[in-house]
Amino acid sequence: MEKVLIAGANGTTGREIVKNLQDHSSYEPIAMIRKEEQQATFDNMNVKSVMGDLEGDLTSAVKGIDRVIFAAGSGGKNVEGVDRDGAINLIDQSKAAGVRKFVMLSSMGADDPSQNEDLKSYLEAKKTADEHLRTSFLEHSIVRPGALTNNAKTNKIKAAEKLGEYGEIPRQDVAQVLIDCLEPNLLKNRTFEILSGDKATPIALKEIDQISFKE
Repeated sequence: MEKVLIAGANGTTGREIVKNLQDHSSYEPIAMIRKEEQQATFDNMNVKSVMGDLEGDLTSAVKGIDRVIFAAGSGGKNVEGVDRDGAINLIDQSKAAGVRKFVMLSSMGADDPSQNEDLKSYLEAKKTADEHLRTSFLEHSIVRPGALTNNAKTNKIKAAEKLGEYGEIPRQDVAQVLIDCLEPNLLKNRTFEILSGDKATPIALKEIDQISFKE
């Protein structure tokens, strides 16, 4: 079983990732938590947890980890410290620890933050973190969903390097895409957008995996 560190495990999307990984045949979830009181949540789920602050030393958190999913977010309260510098910190320390693949939860619009004035600082932080991951020489996938909802999982999406439209997608579907991207060589070093759609998630991902991207 490969160990998958989930940064942001205590968040809404992070918990979906942990739940979906619990019974996975190939991966063991390791929840990264910032506060000791969060440990009980994962103990009750029989999921291992490790202490780690994105703005601090993550050496012990990434030790022995095979793959990483970054699903952390500041909720707009500390975009530079968490969404930008925290992500960069985890990328660098994951590389140093020999992590095999890094899956980044980004955001639609991160390619051109100037198009959304309300979210500009957040999208600029995501863009910087994404660019750092691309140049890190870590195998990676960067997933850019539309607006996240708490609707039920559909197992159907639309995906493309650039969809050319905006929309929504349930967090549960986003969590599944992030997990699917853990697979070696699937969407290797690719950045792509996802929304709710009409194609089964595995089919949609494999179809765009066959397309040559610009990067």
